[in-house]
Formats: sequence, structure tokens, C-alpha cells
Amino acid sequence: MPDTDAKLIPGQLKLPVSARSPWWQLGRRLLMALGVLVLTVLIVYLDRGSYRDNADPAGGGVSLVDAIYYTTVTLSTTGYGDIAPVAAHARLINAFAITPLRIAFLVLLIGTTLEVLAAQGRETFRTARWRKHMENHVVVIGYGTKGRSAVDTLVNNGVDKESLVIVDPSTVALGEAHAGGFAVVTGDASRREVLRRAGVERARQVIITTPRDDTTVLATLTVRQLNPDAYIVAAVREQDNVPLVRQSGADAVVTSSDAVGRLVGMSSISPPLAAVLEDLLTYGEGLEVAERDLLVSEVGRAPQSLPDQVIAVLRDERVYRYFDPTVTQLARGDRLIVVRPAKELPWAPRPGTHGEISADDPE
Repeated sequence: MPDTDAKLIPGQLKLPVSARSPWWQLGRRLLMALGVLVLTVLIVYLDRGSYRDNADPAGGGVSLVDAIYYTTVTLSTTGYGDIAPVAAHARLINAFAITPLRIAFLVLLIGTTLEVLAAQGRETFRTARWRKHMENHVVVIGYGTKGRSAVDTLVNNGVDKESLVIVDPSTVALGEAHAGGFAVVTGDASRREVLRRAGVERARQVIITTPRDDTTVLATLTVRQLNPDAYIVAAVREQDNVPLVRQSGADAVVTSSDAVGRLVGMSSISPPLAAVLEDLLTYGEGLEVAERDLLVSEVGRAPQSLPDQVIAVLRDERVYRYFDPTVTQLARGDRLIVVRPAKELPWAPRPGTHGEISADDPE
């Protein structure tokens, strides 16, 4: 499980990893070192008759304290020589058992320090490599309820987790995103440096789902200044702020409070209609709204005559309702917005007919 307890520094990029907590790693190493120490003490103490304490003129033998003392100075390679094995088998045990334990003890202690340094180096290398290769990715600003739903929708529709970057000032939210396997950047999305760390200049799309409309406006302005070509989708709470967010540079603006209010009102007036709308908004169940290519066999036909339930036509970067006189006959280059069963892939040509030829394919 990725580390969610480590502190996230503002503006810091943290890539997803599959590793345990550093405290768990350190504790495990210390316990292993302690185990080596205890094992060596037992070996020496159980065979204490084969050792001689040169510092004890009375020749009282080796006690448990002496065994602990001998073990610590031996494993640390200090070796004062005051306690030494005198029997042949004790020397062999020192050569073939205690010496490997000494090496293991040193590896565990020194390895812990090296592991920390190596982990920092690996993280720096991974971050540099990520920045070098990350482009045409999607940046999601805000990982609250709306942000998580947007990310889930993208992932469920085939967007690779590695092409998503989450930006949020909350370490709790980013901890959840990091645990989910996403690259995260901590900080205020209205700051240029934070967005640069997320690679906004090379992003293909930016989704802004901050909890405040004023923050959304500032984030949209900053993103648009850094990347004039990115497609920006922003969510706002109040309908009155939609024009302001559009003027700030957003390509699409979704009003969350009005949408929820309309759904609540429809649930009161017509529960079946509200159930259908909720079905359309729920991924993977019942019906889905999808965008697909126009097929060769559908060129020249009316939208209402197609097997799919066409609700809109995309032509020349404009959206037309299916009943608009402009799209009474479908033409090459059109794309369709349809309602279809959720089991079909959103980009499939038609339900059950994934191999048909698109009207845009070369003949």
C-alpha cells in the first residue's frame, strides 16, 4: 500500500508507488538487527564454557552479561579481545556462524541508511523522468466529491491512471489519490509554480473542480495563461458565475448546484423521469450517453433513422440537436451523441457491431 502518512510539501510532485510506510521498513530492519543480536548472544552464552574472559583474573567464566558484551563488540567489529573463544569448535562457530551474523548485522544497519538515500535518489530520478515524458495528460484540480467522480469516469472509460495528475491543497485528499495510484501535486492551483509541477503547459485537458467559484476562476485564468491550447472543463456552484468562468478561459462549464436542484425537482414531479436521468449519470449500469463516429452506411440518413438513439450531432465543432434542420442529413465528418446500453464501450461504432467502417476512415 502506498505511503499516505508521509508529509506532502506544498508544490511537491509525488508519484504513485507500491511500497510500505518508511516507519514499517525501519521497524522491520531494526527488529531483524535485534534478532541477529539475540541469536548471537544465545550462541555465545550456551557455549560459554568454550570462552575465556582475559579481563577476569579469578577465571569466573563467561556470564550472560559477558555474552551480551562480547556479542555487541564482535558484531560492531570493535573486538577488544578481552573475551575470546578458546575451544576449537567455538572458533569454528565464530568463523562460520558469528562472522556471517556480524556481516548481516552491519548490512541491516548500514543498509537502512543507504536505503533512505537510495529512496530519495530514486524518487528524484522518477520525478525527473516523469516530467520529461509526461505530455498530453489530464490534470484534475480538486479531489473532492466532484473530482473523484470525474477521475473515476475517466478511468472507467479507458484513460490510463498514469496519464492523470491530481492537484489539491489538502494532504488528506491527496493521500487518498496517491493510495489510488495517481500522481499528486500538493498546493494551491492558482499558483503558477504548483501548476507547472503538474505539467499543465503540456497537458491535453484540465478539469477544475475546486469547492469555491472564486478559486475556480483564478485557477482557470492561470491554466489558460500557461497553456492556451488545453481543453478546460470547470465546475461551478452558482449559475451566475458561468459567464465569468467562460471569460476566464474555460471551454466547458458545468453548474453543479443547478443540476442537483433540477434533479431533485424532477424527482418530486416525475420520479420515473428522475430515475432515467440518474441512470444516465450512473456509470456501468443501464443506459449511457456516448460519443461515436458516423458509419459509412449512415451517411445521408436522418439522425432519427439510426439504430442508436441519437440526441445530438457534432459538425464543424458545433453541437446540433438531432431535430435541427442543419443536420437532417448526416454527412462525412459528423460525430454522434447517442444513448446506448452501458455494456457497450462508449467509443464502439454501434451496440454489438464493433467492426463496422467509420465514415472518416480512408476508403
